Amino acid sequence: MANHPLWSDEYWLMLMQLYLRKPVGVKPMYSKRLVALSLELHIPPQFLYSQMLRLRQIDTPRMERLWNTYGENPKKLSRGVKLLRKKMGYGLASLFYDGVEVNESFEKDFKPIPEYPDLTPAMLIMILDLYFRLTPITMVEDTPEIRQLARRLKRPASLIVSVMQVFQVCDPYLKQKTADIPDLLAPCRQIWQRFANDNPQKLNALAAQLHEYFK
Repeated sequence: MANHPLWSDEYWLMLMQLYLRKPVGVKPMYSKRLVALSLELHIPPQFLYSQMLRLRQIDTPRMERLWNTYGENPKKLSRGVKLLRKKMGYGLASLFYDGVEVNESFEKDFKPIPEYPDLTPAMLIMILDLYFRLTPITMVEDTPEIRQLARRLKRPASLIVSVMQVFQVCDPYLKQKTADIPDLLAPCRQIWQRFANDNPQKLNALAAQLHEYFK
């Protein structure tokens, strides 16, 4: 993967600290901690995941120095990360990135939807994936798959059903006229346009990875 414009070699310390958290090793791409670091650095989880794979290889002089310096010294690593975050301004990251173009496309997926803060685009992605594996008659609260997803997202099954009803309005084959939650129509259309006409395996693979984030 090509280098990311916001990546800095200083960030290896943050990745190493995450890598060394128990259970030690490469963390899932959409684990909560990896996503949190992505949001902090404005760098997509896919890139940080690929960097973490590089981190474990220890196949360059830079990686060897990094591991020799910090691998067996968690206190030194913690101090290094704290100094780096202090340099970044902790909660004042906007100052650190001043003048740098930041693409928030992936970040928006994990932030509350302005029109309906109880949901995020990432949740809508998972609901859309299930939508394509059900039929309209099974898009009800008692369907086991809906109850299971509701537990995973920590949202009521009734809300999952309501979102599916909004997706029915987006679905050109159903031609549903009204939505239970009109405020969700625009966000659901955005998710529909991103995934509905693409290879369904891409949506399914992403939804499967996102399950890790909602554990």
